[in-house]
This record gives sequence, C-alpha cells and structure tokens, in this order.
Amino acid sequence: MCAKKLNQKYISRQHGNRSGAVLVLAAIMLFMMLAFLAFTVDTGYLASSKGEIRRSADAAAIAGCWELFDDLMQGKSQSECEASVAAEAAQYAGLNQIANTSPRLSNELNSRSVEVGYLSSMTAGTLSTDDSLPFYAVRVAVKKNSQLNGEIPYFFGKIFGSSGRALEASATAVMARNISGFTTPGNCNDTLDVLPFALDLQTWNTINAHTAQDMFSYNTTTGAVTAGGDGVGEVNLYPQGTGSPGNRGTVDIGGANNSTADIARQIMYGISENDIEELGKDLKFNSDGSMTLNGDTGISAGVKDELASIIGQPRIIPIFSTVSGNGNNANYTIVKWVGVRILKVTLTGALSKKAVIIQPAPIISRNSVISKAEASTSDYVYSPVLLAQ
Repeated sequence: MCAKKLNQKYISRQHGNRSGAVLVLAAIMLFMMLAFLAFTVDTGYLASSKGEIRRSADAAAIAGCWELFDDLMQGKSQSECEASVAAEAAQYAGLNQIANTSPRLSNELNSRSVEVGYLSSMTAGTLSTDDSLPFYAVRVAVKKNSQLNGEIPYFFGKIFGSSGRALEASATAVMARNISGFTTPGNCNDTLDVLPFALDLQTWNTINAHTAQDMFSYNTTTGAVTAGGDGVGEVNLYPQGTGSPGNRGTVDIGGANNSTADIARQIMYGISENDIEELGKDLKFNSDGSMTLNGDTGISAGVKDELASIIGQPRIIPIFSTVSGNGNNANYTIVKWVGVRILKVTLTGALSKKAVIIQPAPIISRNSVISKAEASTSDYVYSPVLLAQ
C-alpha cells in the first residue's frame, strides 16, 4: 500500500517536471517567433525605404538637370545655375517621401547634397570643373541619418536595443553636349528641328571667340527681340561667303530637287522620316567626324514668312568646314551641329540688305546621337536628360 502511494507521488512529480519544461520551451519558441517577426517587419520596411530613397535621389537629379537646361536657355553660365538647380532638386526630393517623411537636402559647404559639373562619360565617377568634357552633370545625394532627416526607424528592433538605421542614395543625371547627328524620326508626327541652311565654321567661331557683333537683345520670358546687345553675339546666315559661287548655304536634307515648298515645310515642321529616306543616308557624321550635304542656290524670298514665324524658337543648323562645286552642284563638308535662334529676317530688296540674323540658343534633340569622338561635334545641342549608369 505504501509502495503504491510512493509510485503515484513519483509519477506526479514526473508530470510536473515535464509541464515546466514545456512552458520553458514554449516561452523560448514564442521569443524566437517574435524576434523573427521583428526581423521580418523591420527588414521589409528597410527594403521599402531603400527603394524610396533611390527614387527620391533619381527624381531630384533629373529635375535638377532639367533646371540646368532651362537656365542655360536664359543665357546663364553653369556657375550661375547652381542655386536654382539646388532649389529644384530639393523640391523634387521633398515630393518623394522616405518612410512617410519628406527629405531635406543639405546646403552646408562640406556636405552639400547637390553638385553641378561635368563628366567625361556616363560611367565616370567624380564630377569635374573641366568645361570641355562632353556631359553636363547634376549629382544629388539624399541622406537619412542622425544628422540629417533622421534614421529609418525600426518597429521591433528597439526591443533588442536598435532604434533605426541610416540610409543614403545618390543619383547623377546628365545631358550629352557632344552630338554627332540624329536618328531617323520614327513616325510622321516626329521630326528633327534642323533647318536646311549651312553656315561656315569660320563665321561660327567668331561667336565662340566673342568677336561677333551684338546688336540685338532676345527676351527669354516674352520672346521679344529688340535693338541693343544682350551679351550674346549674332551672325548673318545670309548672304554669307560660302566659297561656292551662286550658292548661299541652303542644303538638301531630302531629295536633290527640294522645292521652295519643301524648304518652307522643313522650316515650319522640321525634317521628316521621308526626308531622311529621300536623302539616302543617316543624318550623322561618319567615323571621320564629318558628312557631305549637297547645296542649292540661295535662300528664296518665298520662305521669309516661314523664317519670320519661328523667330526666337531654337533650331539646329549644320556647320561646314569646306565646300566644293558651284550652284546646285555645291557639296558641303559638315563638321558640327549648332543650336541657334533667328532674330531678324530680311529677304527682300537689295542683296546688301538681305539678312537672316541668328544667335546661339540651347536646344534639346530627342533624336540626338551622342558622339564618341573626343573632338567637339556640336555647340548648344543637347541630348534629353538621362540617368548616368
């Protein structure tokens, strides 16, 4: 009888020990599950925040680079653009929230969030101050750390002594400014803003050397042209000494028998896919950095109204280095594309009074081909804004 009672007590103690072990094991498993849940939630939130900070940096860099182009359109130098570029980048960074907060960009001298400079390629690293490099660049760094914008907060990590994590992302947007030509427009609604008039390289270089006349002023806000200089030189596109008797620099970008109606259409609406097909070759430089275009005899007074209608609007013209042949048999060696705007058109009256006055004007070409050559193949002609690789 006593032995039976002792066995019952022993069994009861064994059950009690097992219950206690299960409770301890359950507590450990629950803690591990909570830790895993905390890790999963915080890691997922961190991954989401990484995507947001990258998006914010990309948007800010692209917006800043477009602002740079807008400022260049107004005749500002690269250094004069930096403040407005930084402000535009900051605005777009703030519009792209990170962890439900709008990030701020730093203007501190030693930790500036926005840089404006130049790159030798889309894969180059450090921005340069060398203005001969072929890419304008805007770089934006967006940070969330204890000094700026605060860290990405942890939800459950605080249980384990970690309140958050710092994140940073940078993005670089570029505009190529060494353009070797243009791809064929893809459809009837897509055209190239190229005028069928060529100017000699020597005359164009007077603008870059700041020795060209400056007799007109263009207001980028109102589009008005008035007498008096604006700091940007002008040259006369017509009549211009081309070195080819009987030819004034009109070039065929299309069929060899371009009519006045064809020229007028190209002035108003640009170079079409059909024009390139009739030209029979791509409108871009060969490996030697040049191409040949056939010429016509002069700028007809029949297109004066079309030229006058685009006064102030940016367009692209080809620049030639040499010309051979006369009249309709002239062949121009094209070596550069330049962005210009027309300021004055006079195509009636005495030859000495005829003029198509142009000045440099930045222009974006959606169909531009980025040059791989080191030599400059364009002035004031840029690719659309791109994110650097």
